[in-house]
Amino acid sequence: MKTAVVTFPGSNCDRDMWVALRDVSGRDPVKVWHGDADLPEGLDFIALPGGFSYGDYLRSGAMAANSPIMRSVIAAAERGVPVLGVCNGFQVLTEARLLPGALMRNAGQTFICRTVPLVVENADSVFTSAYAAGETIRIPVAHHDGNYFADDATLDRLEGEGRVAFRYGEDVNGSQRRIAGVLNAAGNVLGMMPHPERAIEDAQGGSDGRRLFESVLGVLASG
Repeated sequence: MKTAVVTFPGSNCDRDMWVALRDVSGRDPVKVWHGDADLPEGLDFIALPGGFSYGDYLRSGAMAANSPIMRSVIAAAERGVPVLGVCNGFQVLTEARLLPGALMRNAGQTFICRTVPLVVENADSVFTSAYAAGETIRIPVAHHDGNYFADDATLDRLEGEGRVAFRYGEDVNGSQRRIAGVLNAAGNVLGMMPHPERAIEDAQGGSDGRRLFESVLGVLASG
């Protein structure tokens, strides 16, 4: 199994993501730079980590979405390769139009950094099959622009198609319908603001994030 972590200027969670993938898969992920024109051959999984790509200038994730590597990421996603975007990675996925909606400034206008309750809304996706639907887990957040916004028609479509993967157990940042993570229509792209890579082992304060990686890597290993 071959996984990759894409690093942009200003990424600061790429090492965390790399370690999480290594620990769960047992193999070192490939490190991909934003300026690369092409992804390595034969990738099974791509992760876009958190951070402040390009200093969050213009809009969070907007400049990163136009990096050379994103053309290859988009093409891989369209072929069905699983793509995970966490925090800034989620922002990049929305700016690249791989996911609907946008991430706006937190309702309280402050940076939020703490562990929050997260409800698993869809346990049937490639990313969430190791969870139970309706289960509440605890995952850290660390963001200033995590307020998920979409128009009512889009929100209704996401709800109706089972594409809300995670929902905050409480109003963390003003996100509409407390949405914390969404899937694309094909189910192979997930964007989420909470950081599962920071909840891999008990020494980090909890290991609820580990099952997300076990889900997707397990499906890939068996498929």
